[in-house]
Amino acid sequence: MKPPCVVVVRYILPAIRVLIARELVEKYGLKRIEVARKMGITPAAVTQYLGEVRGKTATSIVESSKKATGIISQIAEALVKNEVSVHDVMVEICEICRVMRSSGLICEMHKETFPVLKGRSDCEIPALLCPILNPQKIGK
Repeated sequence: MKPPCVVVVRYILPAIRVLIARELVEKYGLKRIEVARKMGITPAAVTQYLGEVRGKTATSIVESSKKATGIISQIAEALVKNEVSVHDVMVEICEICRVMRSSGLICEMHKETFPVLKGRSDCEIPALLCPILNPQKIGK
């Protein structure tokens, strides 16, 4: 089984980056090179995010959370206004993950990623008790 951080890093983080990059380009008209600089990633990565080569799997799950998309919009606006650093953006991305975890959306992603979990009600337990989100709980 993949550790839980792999699910977040492989699926959720790229989806968040897709949505931030998309907003910076579509809403604020930034060029890809400007988006890359503001996000602290390469222009090639921006191209992959915008083309959904990276991040496509979980984009709809992240978009289903109004709270997460609200934070993404705040991040994009702050980046355009040069009000935040790359570090600040990562802190806000952590907040998006907390929002998604508390609303059960991370559990939904786990069910998609790990077919053995489909249809199991024990994935609906609180995030703090979830053995996938908190591996130290396994076997307790």
